[in-house]
Amino acid sequence: MAEFSLDLNEEQRDLRDWVHGFAAEVVRPAAAEWDEREDTPWPVIQEAAKVGLYGFEFLATCWADPTGLSLPIASEELFWGDAGIGLSIFGTSLAVAAIYGAGTPEQMIEWVPQCFGDIDSPTVAAFCTSEPEAGSDVGAMRTRAVYDEATDEWVLTGQKAYATNGGIAGVHVVTASVDPTLGSRGQAAFVVPPGTPGLAATRKLRKLGLRASHTADVFLDGVRVPGRCLLGGRDALLERLDRARSGQRATGQAAMRTFELSRPTVGAQALGVARAAYEYALDYAKDRVQFGRPIIENQAVAFALADMRMEIDAARLLVWRASWMGRNNRPFTAGEGSMSKLKAGEVAVSVTEKAVQLLGGAGFLRDHPVERWYRDAKIYTIFEGTSEIQRLVISRAISGMQIR
Repeated sequence: MAEFSLDLNEEQRDLRDWVHGFAAEVVRPAAAEWDEREDTPWPVIQEAAKVGLYGFEFLATCWADPTGLSLPIASEELFWGDAGIGLSIFGTSLAVAAIYGAGTPEQMIEWVPQCFGDIDSPTVAAFCTSEPEAGSDVGAMRTRAVYDEATDEWVLTGQKAYATNGGIAGVHVVTASVDPTLGSRGQAAFVVPPGTPGLAATRKLRKLGLRASHTADVFLDGVRVPGRCLLGGRDALLERLDRARSGQRATGQAAMRTFELSRPTVGAQALGVARAAYEYALDYAKDRVQFGRPIIENQAVAFALADMRMEIDAARLLVWRASWMGRNNRPFTAGEGSMSKLKAGEVAVSVTEKAVQLLGGAGFLRDHPVERWYRDAKIYTIFEGTSEIQRLVISRAISGMQIR
């Protein structure tokens, strides 16, 4: 019988310690400054590129791990350092995942390196799918892509909302409807190369948390991209549309394929935020003296910390299971990917809120990082599928019914 173990192997332990060291030595000392500035931390991204933490080689090494655990391990450690800076470093990976998941080998060779730039001049990439009227309702997407046979170009027109790195990215990956009558099955993903006319982000969005990560609405006004920029190619698209029109079962669509690849990793990011808050609150409770003794000796405080630790560990097991299943092509028959993101996101919110409470008045001040982690945590119940959408995915999976 094969041995079962939850121990990390040597490579995974080395990865964890390496990323944790970068997070502790480079990310955390810079976190408060870039949160206050609400600006992209280019110097930190460059440092990440220099040490090999920012680039496709790093992602490819993580994706090659047969257990599927390397990327969530690295994500948890980096976001333990700071979620805003972490997303500035890892935000490009969402666009890369879209190219990797839907593109041809030739497209991956052409576009993935351009997502990262080089060590001396790193760039970022953006994955643009949400819209003002199509966030959770992906099928309501209004951005259109029309093929111009005379020039072998696609013409993209529409608006994207809440795009990480939108406007400052070199490469933008944009989802658009090519046949609105088919809903989400009539969508495709396109690469918009650097400097393409007609793409603009006129307003940077100011956010509650993740302030070191750039977010903007992206406008596409007759953006023309070469035919080779359709991820997967036109022949594959036409075949998929024909299947959809004939009523055959869908094999997935552009935005959701990317989310399926990334959902457990997003859960790991939330775990990093939760763990940072828990560890800080634990140390504070040991040091803070009230009524002649450390406050952790009070049962209410000790039990709160016990619950925080238990919930973090439970969420991590869900994240690791989903990551392993995804890497080994196990179907999410009960919505396991959504379970992992749902649980981790809600744990991040509850743990950071408890951390603020345990610090009392000090937790409400910017003198302590728990207030920043509290602000950062909330997004994990919202982006890449709200908690309500995750519950919808899970309920549909376990019931086999079209619950609305």
